[in-house]
Amino acid sequence: MVEDKLALFDKSINEFGSKYRSTLSDAPCQMVGLRDAYKDSVKSLREKLSVKLKEEERMIEMYLEYKNQVNRQNELIPEKKDNLLKLIAEVKDKKQKLEDLRRNIQDLKEEYSRKKETISTANKANEERLKRLQKSVDLYKARRGLEIRKIYVSDSAPHLECLAEFQENVRKTNNFSAFLANVRKAFTAMVYT
Repeated sequence: MVEDKLALFDKSINEFGSKYRSTLSDAPCQMVGLRDAYKDSVKSLREKLSVKLKEEERMIEMYLEYKNQVNRQNELIPEKKDNLLKLIAEVKDKKQKLEDLRRNIQDLKEEYSRKKETISTANKANEERLKRLQKSVDLYKARRGLEIRKIYVSDSAPHLECLAEFQENVRKTNNFSAFLANVRKAFTAMVYT
């Protein structure tokens, strides 16, 4: 396209030169010099125009290439945006789960503290109850001559036939005082018989 324009331009210049030469037949030497200078300047101008046109073509190619790259990037933007939104949602979900776990851990710590406190209070109460029971055992031992010992076989000395019945009643009623009273009565009755 550019070369066609140059050829047309060259043709029009040559036509102009021919007309000019025919009108100026009286100064042929001067005309030859002007003509050569004119041809040189036209040749130089043609070379410059050719270089400029090639540069413009390269610029157009680069522009089209950049435009294609921008279009490809623009096509990728929605996909990348969706991926980013998914990642953000996952991060929020994980943050929520982490917060839930932290609350859960805090609740468990508080429950552990409460249970520890309850166990501590129960242990103190058991210690107090054990002290009272020990005082009762000591009192029975000192005043009644009754000794209560922990044994692994359910028995008494002297042997009571009704001890198994008394044990079953204490398991059912959980009334240890009644058990002791029944055992005492049974021993007393055994002594008198």
